[in-house]
Amino acid sequence: MGHQVIIFDFSVIRGLWETRVKKNKERQRKEKERLEKSALEKIKQEWNVILECRKKGIPQSKYLKNGFVDTSENNLDAYGKNSQLQKRNTLLDEVKKERNKFIFHLSGEQWMELPDSLKDQTYLKEWHVYNTLIQTIPAYIALFQDLRVLELSKNQITHLPVEIGCLKNLKVLNVSFNNLKSVPPELGDCENLEKLDLSGNMEITELPFEV
Repeated sequence: MGHQVIIFDFSVIRGLWETRVKKNKERQRKEKERLEKSALEKIKQEWNVILECRKKGIPQSKYLKNGFVDTSENNLDAYGKNSQLQKRNTLLDEVKKERNKFIFHLSGEQWMELPDSLKDQTYLKEWHVYNTLIQTIPAYIALFQDLRVLELSKNQITHLPVEIGCLKNLKVLNVSFNNLKSVPPELGDCENLEKLDLSGNMEITELPFEV
């Protein structure tokens, strides 16, 4: 039996090898491009996050962790919402503080008369005086032309001054649970009065015709 001789065509083998090498290099090139593109996308994303945070006023400590930009949308959205909530609460506090400038509060049985400083605060829009031993309301109340609310419940007031009729913008008058015996007819001049509470004044039997 004779021997078989296998003959290789090295040109074919070289061609196959070169083809494989070429395909491998092509795969490496595409992978490199993919990685570079991915890195660029990440850089772009991080930069967009930085710009957005700066626009919203988010401090750097909130989006930088260990020197790297935190691109978590949930994290930034949560901070953005908290930031907006804080701004809204701050605004509400400022509005409340501004409103309180026009409101006078006084209570406690240590008070037998209104403080002298009150006469200089004619810009006030509301008085809230309750649970005191105050018996009279001074005539200078006529100076409070912006007064809308006059809450004087649970004091010891025996009469209302006729000057109360000068309060053209008065809308609410509460003198419940005092010691009133009558109501001045001049109260009828308070043309914008919407609410009058005289309850608890046991000696008042009727109101003036003008009221």
